Amino acid sequence: MPPGTADRPQMSVEDFEELNRRAPENLCNKLEFLDGRLLVKHGPIDVEDFEELARVAPETVTLDLLNGKLAVKPMSDGDHGSIIMWLIRQCMMQRPELALYPGQGLRIDTYRKGCIKPDGALTPIGYFAGQDEWASPDGVLMAVEVTSKDRDADRRDRQEKPRAYAYAGIPVYLLVDRDNDTVVVHSSPENGVYQSRRPYHYGATIRIPAPVTITLETERLKEYA
Repeated sequence: MPPGTADRPQMSVEDFEELNRRAPENLCNKLEFLDGRLLVKHGPIDVEDFEELARVAPETVTLDLLNGKLAVKPMSDGDHGSIIMWLIRQCMMQRPELALYPGQGLRIDTYRKGCIKPDGALTPIGYFAGQDEWASPDGVLMAVEVTSKDRDADRRDRQEKPRAYAYAGIPVYLLVDRDNDTVVVHSSPENGVYQSRRPYHYGATIRIPAPVTITLETERLKEYA
């Protein structure tokens, strides 16, 4: 892990103060900011309260609900955004009937009523049309996350999200792990666990299994390391 990564907070004091100011009345006294983390006093919140909080959050704050707990998704940096765009282009060229949608919310009721906004959700074109901010994950073929440089990346992207996506039955979870310069392909979800987990170093040729069925030549990722 790069020096200093573990010391970077989820969000700023200013963002917390703005979020707390906008929070629904039944939540404004339950939010607290401790050691750079957003917490809820007295345990988890329900999905309805979370959705209302996410709706009024400032543009600089993206929230997930993982295992009943709030999680803050850090703002993207230039390399993070470049990796997402590279993946979008790869999917478009190889599977033009599919689209990788960045930032589309998914409501995963099977995983303790989670609400997650992956960095990318690969589906048939038009799958999300007519759905609201938190859509069904049933048509998602692959969820994509690119780690951010913050202290909660390990818990959020390497532990909680694989479980949530596996519970939802999403066939593939692709993790671009910038702390370790690897791409990790999770596949074959069963009983809330991906039965296959294969890491590849940047530069490897990666064949992502069906139903995604694309090949990634990852030499380009070295430019964003």
